Amino acid sequence: MEDRINELTEQIVKRFKDSGFDVDAKEVSKRLKLLIFEFKVPESEAVRTVTNYLMKELDISREQLVAESPLVKIADITTPGKWVSLKAKVVQLWDATSPNVSQVGLIGDETGIIKFVIWAKAGKGEVEEGKSYLFKNVVTDSFGGRMQVNVNRSSQIVEIDEDVQLPPRELEVVGALIAIQQNSGLIKRCKLCNRTMTKDICPVHGKVEGYDDLRIKGVVDDGENYYEVILNEDNIRALTGIGLNEARKIAEEKLDRNAVLTELKTRLLGRYFRVVGTRGERYLIVREVEFLKPDIKTIAGEIL
Repeated sequence: MEDRINELTEQIVKRFKDSGFDVDAKEVSKRLKLLIFEFKVPESEAVRTVTNYLMKELDISREQLVAESPLVKIADITTPGKWVSLKAKVVQLWDATSPNVSQVGLIGDETGIIKFVIWAKAGKGEVEEGKSYLFKNVVTDSFGGRMQVNVNRSSQIVEIDEDVQLPPRELEVVGALIAIQQNSGLIKRCKLCNRTMTKDICPVHGKVEGYDDLRIKGVVDDGENYYEVILNEDNIRALTGIGLNEARKIAEEKLDRNAVLTELKTRLLGRYFRVVGTRGERYLIVREVEFLKPDIKTIAGEIL
């Protein structure tokens, strides 16, 4: 852990030096140790706190300090506590579960997809799904063993007139289904435009006749990236034996269409799959899917 403190100290000292300011490495190290060891502050927050303290002591503005952080690709983000800049497209926005978080979700470039967090105290404007931005001077972080980037007061978010490309369209992914999103299960679609209806209301055509469909919108985690996937009726039937007719029967027996989604979550969440499909603007449209069959000999060898 001492090596990690030294690494973070060097990063902070270098950042100030590159901007024309000298700081005491021993003082930086001392404050980092106090925050991380004594107060159990996350590394990225400790770096930000020490940086803000030094800026105040030197009476310098963020503009004076925030020289350009290196422009990197998402695949290059492997270590927490680094200041970087990146061009990325907002792939998905999640519901923030903490008042300390302004926005949270996924951003991507042609090399991968990564979680991002915009802290409420950062005071930044909101980003929109599908748009591309330059995220300047964000801090890399690690949470639950996965890399992410944090947007704080020192960061800048600039919308760019550039369509940042996401990873290749034809993909094979092996990973765990970690989430099933809303508007999954037994849904109703508008007969005129095929959009998903809510309480028999189409977002475009209003109250119109609809038809039943079965699908899953989920998130697969392969240990390095998140992939949003869409499983159609054929995919779901191949995995669970539940097709549209079976789904209707479940809904009728339980007197609740949501019972279908509950059943699918029970059978599929946390399971490992191999999926093959085409990446759209946001989702991986699954063409082939199967449960990942464990290598029994390998597992037995590891146990023995």
